[in-house]
Amino acid sequence: MERRSLLDKVRAALLFRLTRSQRSAIADIRHDLAKPERMLRLLQGDVGSGKTVVALFACAMAIEAGPAGGPAMPDSDATGTRSGPPLRAQAALMAPTEILARQHWKTIAPLAEAAGIRAAILTGRERGRERAALLERLAQGDIDLLIGTHALYSDDVQFADLALAVIDEQHRFGVEQRLALARKGRAVDMLVMTATPIPRTLVLTCFGDMDISELREKPAGRKPIATRAVPLDRLGEVIDAVSRAIAQNRRVYWVCPLVEDSAADLAAAQARYEALQKIFPSAVDLVHGRMKGTDKDAAMARFAAGETRLLVATTVIEVGVDVPEASVMVIEHAERFGLAQLHQLRGRVGRGSASSTCLLLYKAPLGETAKARLAIMRETEDGFRIAEEDLRLRGEGDVLGTRQSGMPGFRIADLAVHRDLLPAARDDAALVLARDPRLTGERGEALRLLLYLFERDEAVQLLGAG
Repeated sequence: MERRSLLDKVRAALLFRLTRSQRSAIADIRHDLAKPERMLRLLQGDVGSGKTVVALFACAMAIEAGPAGGPAMPDSDATGTRSGPPLRAQAALMAPTEILARQHWKTIAPLAEAAGIRAAILTGRERGRERAALLERLAQGDIDLLIGTHALYSDDVQFADLALAVIDEQHRFGVEQRLALARKGRAVDMLVMTATPIPRTLVLTCFGDMDISELREKPAGRKPIATRAVPLDRLGEVIDAVSRAIAQNRRVYWVCPLVEDSAADLAAAQARYEALQKIFPSAVDLVHGRMKGTDKDAAMARFAAGETRLLVATTVIEVGVDVPEASVMVIEHAERFGLAQLHQLRGRVGRGSASSTCLLLYKAPLGETAKARLAIMRETEDGFRIAEEDLRLRGEGDVLGTRQSGMPGFRIADLAVHRDLLPAARDDAALVLARDPRLTGERGEALRLLLYLFERDEAVQLLGAG
């Protein structure tokens, strides 16, 4: 059958075997897509656990299911005889940054080509005639899989038959943004992904209407990362260590401090770049969020090729950057970063055969919270354990918005105290929505009133949004 053939082609193109949790997640998605109800699933996995490949399998299944979820059938020629390629549905994968979208494209494009999936990429960089031609192909159904950034939900982007929307780094998008992409098709199945593992208690709160798949394993070959905390007054020793790494032809990231003002963020990176350039004149490059996409790509390409071996960067490299030769990560003013971000940045190394190191530079003295953050980073690389600690230290975040931590999510309950009640609360909420999805019954009206009193009535508009 065509369905089996397409999936087999994707699997055959892989240079590695799927992990047990990847196979389980793919089976979950296959089961969801076979049901008449719309899929709404969260795929969460630690850094490097293989979410992109799972997403490609999901897209392949949706594409070959055919228009409106029906079986794929060939086109008719002028005589009425079925011929030509099978009719297909379409899938979209949306990422929050161009770097991440192009990293997905780099991973997916050769696999899609081998499987006969017609894939394309759309970001802010595609303009003019190139963009117009791409959009025409998309509207005609000549593109099966579109990968891109926020550009995907622009008004002029029209799909012939969008069946599946995959949202990566879902916490970077608001609910309305996810809905905007889903509205590009009819009853679009949705898979949302995060590389920031979320504690189970928070999953039940924020994603109670979603089914959950977790990727707990990492592909074979990933090596542990030695993590050390170093005070800034020992900066000279860190530079000496970087010098030794560069002499051994190793690649080094140097991430500059996170500050609220983006202009100051850029100035900090520029200042560190200029200081290091005096020490390593031909080995240093700079990447930041205000650079043109082509300039960022060029800098990353030089670093990946070994033309430069020290990359000074802002947090623009937090996700989507994959340079297996990079084996040293220096994070300056690590005490200013949240745990999830520190974990993501550390995950940029440890991807190749060399032993890897992460140096957390901090300014002393540290407060108790900062001490706890750096301590858990030294203790473990388990993103799920780190997420639990991040929840304890920073709060639950804003469930309906784009802010994911740092503010209480409840007016009465406290997750630290009442977390054992969440499963029962979630089951009760699911039962209410199953019986009265628009909250129009007697209990539904009472719940609407409570939502209004607690200034959460906007949630009624977003039921089932994901």
